[in-house]
Amino acid sequence: MIKTIPETEITAQSGLELLTNDEISLLSTDTNGEQFLLLKKCVLAVLNSGEATDDVYHVHQQLPEFNLEIIPLNKGLKLKIYNAPESAFVDGKMIQGLHEHVFSVLRDIVFLKQELEYNARIDFKTQTGISNAIFHILRNAQSFRVGQDPNMVVCWGGHSIPQHEYKYTKDVGYRLGLRGLNIITGCGIGAMKGPMKGALVGHSKQRLCDGRYVGITEPGIIAAESPNPIVNELIIMPDIEKRLEAFVRLGHGFVVFPGGAGTAEEILYILGVLLHPNNKDVPFPLIFTGPEESKDYFEQIDDFIGKTLGIETQSKYQIIINDPIEVAKAMQKGIAEVREYRKSEQDAYHYNWQLEIDWDFQEEFIPTHENMAKLDLSSDQKPHLMASSLRKAFSGIVAGNIKEQGIEEVKKHGPYQLSGDKDIMMSMDALLRSFIDQGRMKLEQKNYEPCYEIV
Repeated sequence: MIKTIPETEITAQSGLELLTNDEISLLSTDTNGEQFLLLKKCVLAVLNSGEATDDVYHVHQQLPEFNLEIIPLNKGLKLKIYNAPESAFVDGKMIQGLHEHVFSVLRDIVFLKQELEYNARIDFKTQTGISNAIFHILRNAQSFRVGQDPNMVVCWGGHSIPQHEYKYTKDVGYRLGLRGLNIITGCGIGAMKGPMKGALVGHSKQRLCDGRYVGITEPGIIAAESPNPIVNELIIMPDIEKRLEAFVRLGHGFVVFPGGAGTAEEILYILGVLLHPNNKDVPFPLIFTGPEESKDYFEQIDDFIGKTLGIETQSKYQIIINDPIEVAKAMQKGIAEVREYRKSEQDAYHYNWQLEIDWDFQEEFIPTHENMAKLDLSSDQKPHLMASSLRKAFSGIVAGNIKEQGIEEVKKHGPYQLSGDKDIMMSMDALLRSFIDQGRMKLEQKNYEPCYEIV
């Protein structure tokens, strides 16, 4: 039985301290509607930060007793929360970081959604419109440091990783932190938490007091993967595609650690963007790295990329094994090149406007059985579009593993069916089997049943 605090009130933070009366009235959501249920789930997930789980139903079990109420104040608001987990409090007072995250959820799930819907300049049906909307979301979250030199490193990797890989992510984060680089991750545990933890120590040793540990998530994931306690800037994007574009627009370089289907999805996304003909000259450091024990993992990833996207794609990244210092030095060098390029092109340091992101990477992909079965997984297409199709396939597998909608879809209709060119499907099958064998699909994987079938 989870211990709870019967009732508590917290005042607005995370950019919601000053609101107009109209804005406050917009926040009075329908307490019986889907949006309010989503808000409740996401707030409860935040309050469960620190729980090592990827089970979306862990939150569901607490929902019947949990509730919240939005109370308007003069030029602001506060939240009354009922039956919050006791672990979110110290001596009866909510932990400050969680206090901030709760209002980040309200800001991004309710307030900003309505802001975008009422903004005639925001168009989610065009490439430019989506990129502008993402800029608006990030600006509203106060994520930009205008005029500051590039220093944001996106770290991707699995939440279900062994201890030696987790320690390695901390070592890399530490070396990045010593060099004044900040961290962006998907905000969960495992390879999302380790780099932040390491960078926090590195920043402390260098007496850097303004270290940034940005967590970018989306509603379908946050309930299964609560933000880790180190995140000091939480941003919730509308869906996985907007989340991935936010990483690319905000980050200056990428480090990828070992992971499962979600990490493969992220790798395919960034490679698909870099493979676009209009992006061939844009510097973007991309490093795959892990401890010595993970060497075989990256050989499998490298082999899969070569067989599905072509040998030239392998030149878009470098693989560094068991050398955190070299990773940090290579990233520092790569980001210096990014700075010089953006300076010469008069592009902003804080938002990567110049990258061309194809509509196929921006349009929300809903992993129904019909949509998964219709994916074009044939080699008779441009490499960046092949990467997009593969990305969607892995996105569907992530949904079937940990997202409520995907789990229910698989329960109702059975495993997703994926088909395509024989060589591509064989490579994909081999990679996914290796993820299962290595325990990379879910945290509790003893009786893992694949949510997909390779046809």
